[in-house]
Amino acid sequence: MLKKILSPFQNFIKIESLGGLLLILATLIALFWANSPFSASYFNLWKFRLGIITETYEFSKPLFLWINDGLMAIFFFLIGLEIKREVLIGELNSVRKVAFPLFGAIGGMLVPICVFLAFNQNSETELAWGIPMATDIAFSLAILNMLGNKVPMNLKIFLTAFAIVDDLGAVMVIALFYTGTIQISMLLTAFLILGLLYFLAYKGYYSKFLLTFSGIVVWFLFLKAGVHPTLAGILMAFCVPVRQTIKTPAFMGHFEEIYRDIQDARVLSKPVLSSGQLNQLGRMEHFMVKFRSPLQSLEHNLHGWVAYFIVPIFALANAGISLKDLGEIDYVLAINITLALLLGKGFGVSLVVYIAEKLKWLVVPGDIGQRQIFGVSFLAGIGFTMAFFIANLAFESSLYLNSAKIGILLGSGLSAMVGYCILATTKNRKAEA
Repeated sequence: MLKKILSPFQNFIKIESLGGLLLILATLIALFWANSPFSASYFNLWKFRLGIITETYEFSKPLFLWINDGLMAIFFFLIGLEIKREVLIGELNSVRKVAFPLFGAIGGMLVPICVFLAFNQNSETELAWGIPMATDIAFSLAILNMLGNKVPMNLKIFLTAFAIVDDLGAVMVIALFYTGTIQISMLLTAFLILGLLYFLAYKGYYSKFLLTFSGIVVWFLFLKAGVHPTLAGILMAFCVPVRQTIKTPAFMGHFEEIYRDIQDARVLSKPVLSSGQLNQLGRMEHFMVKFRSPLQSLEHNLHGWVAYFIVPIFALANAGISLKDLGEIDYVLAINITLALLLGKGFGVSLVVYIAEKLKWLVVPGDIGQRQIFGVSFLAGIGFTMAFFIANLAFESSLYLNSAKIGILLGSGLSAMVGYCILATTKNRKAEA
């Protein structure tokens, strides 16, 4: 029974871990390319414009923005699916379950913000306060996976759960503080479409075609309304129903009936199926679609694409920083972000969890020790994907943007090393027992 419960999560960890390694590889390629003799081709590539251009209408954007505004909407859509699943049926579906990662997330969001604001003295860089908020699940799980049996499963679940809460907090911050002038009419139209989709989901109706077409329309309306279009991805995810159309007993009844009918169907001597066999296979596919959870099915299908393609492409497009002229770097901003990620996350998550446990507001699983929480808190300082994303929203100036990216790379790298060292030298309680 336990194996059935854990195997989907273990599969999730494997995907995220390999995705984290691809993320590291894409980052190294971007840094090498941006500082190689071919650096001009790197920067020119992301400026290449794509879109629809006619005599009467033009809608085109640089490749860089198609990645950050378009592909990342799919990334946010997956985050939305994960949040909905965790809240309804996962690790966030009860007060008892949510308390441990929730307090970790609160400390992981508020303390880094306070650290950054405490050190920041430049009004032009104060918008960077949102950069150290979120944790990169793929990157951090990749580090955890490198430790093998030294890390209990509950610690991986804790990291994943509070990272998802962090992401939700970062999304809310983007919506409230990193949005420009809003076109109310277009935004209301988008919410009208979303409202209709929510109603259909509530009634149990689900169509991939309708979801895809509506998603493109809502994304476009958000873009034109002045709200960052990736937020459309989160909101669209909430339109996907969790529950199946038919339950397991009914499905098994249909399956047994189809099995008997296939046995009774005529078998051809040729290497093709008879019409009777084809009809039964069609019935099986029909009931399998109804038996699957739409949300679970979509999440499963998208996970590989996001982890293996979208996030590495995002890193390749965003991590390329030219280090040839370091004199144009705002070192104060870079150091502030580094400290916010390293110290803010490292001490913020562990300290708030420790205080909440002493006040008996949460219960820490028995196989997790304080030192392990401390170690994973530093891994939470790997901000990367969401940090780069918010940095692009916070700054138009290449000086501040490049400085922020250097801070993110330094903070994430140091956090990964410190967290790994702490966990690598910590004994697994379960292994000892």
